[in-house]
Amino acid sequence: MSEFTITSNDMPGLYQSASQASQNAQKIYFRGLMVYLILLICAAYISFAHPKDTPGALLSAAFFLISLGILVFIRVQRPDDTWYNGRAVSESVKTRTWRWMMRAEPYEDCANIEIVSKQFISDLKSILEQNKSLSHSLQSTNAVKDPISHKMKTVRAYSVADRLAIYLNQRVQNQVEWYWKKAKFNKLRARQWFWVSVILHSTAIAMLLYRIKDPSISLPVQVIATAAGAALTWLQAKKHNELNSAYALTAHEIMLIKGEALSVHDEEQLSEYVLSSETAFSREHTQWVARRDD
Repeated sequence: MSEFTITSNDMPGLYQSASQASQNAQKIYFRGLMVYLILLICAAYISFAHPKDTPGALLSAAFFLISLGILVFIRVQRPDDTWYNGRAVSESVKTRTWRWMMRAEPYEDCANIEIVSKQFISDLKSILEQNKSLSHSLQSTNAVKDPISHKMKTVRAYSVADRLAIYLNQRVQNQVEWYWKKAKFNKLRARQWFWVSVILHSTAIAMLLYRIKDPSISLPVQVIATAAGAALTWLQAKKHNELNSAYALTAHEIMLIKGEALSVHDEEQLSEYVLSSETAFSREHTQWVARRDD
């Protein structure tokens, strides 16, 4: 059954479009934020290095003006909303797709596959209807794809044992590896940015103490303080600490759920197992969105 490896290309076009829109918006958001913070640091440095120089003051003001423009752009265009909504749509479509292939509720067996196919397509329409704000970011190239691919139909036709094997290998194990990888990545980044912040704060304190000893010396305390604030802002925007905890917890939960597959022997048990697994997969994202909206 290796020839039926399920990839993103085998998912409905809506999944691919929403996923790509989310990734593009995420890049725009973080690149904009990065440039904004760098410009603030540069403006603070130029202001310190050329306190009485007119060209320096103008350049510093220009940097502040550009950073303000970036801030307004992020506020007005809200790429972070597209990022979150795109991921919500793609994850919802992926969950529905796997439930359809596994014949899990609400896509159980029936006399005519066209009935569950129509219900599946109707659910995709509902997902898109609930996220109309994302429509301007979706790529039209994926819209022409059949929402139910050949591989989806092939997997659905398999026996309970074969479908369970595919689900464990290509869905559950994939999610375990993804969450563990993300948890480790965010743990490393959180530690790195923590030490960057500590070093910057320590440097600012050392400069202030040295200036007490020698008041005549000019040190870029304000520049270091701005850099420290930028590092903290970046860490908060990336949510490395929160994501590390959320991803690690989800990975542990999925590993426990994976062990429950031993008790799956019929259609009803497979349906319940898939529903339980998909709920765990979506919980992290649901909680993250909830925290963001608070």
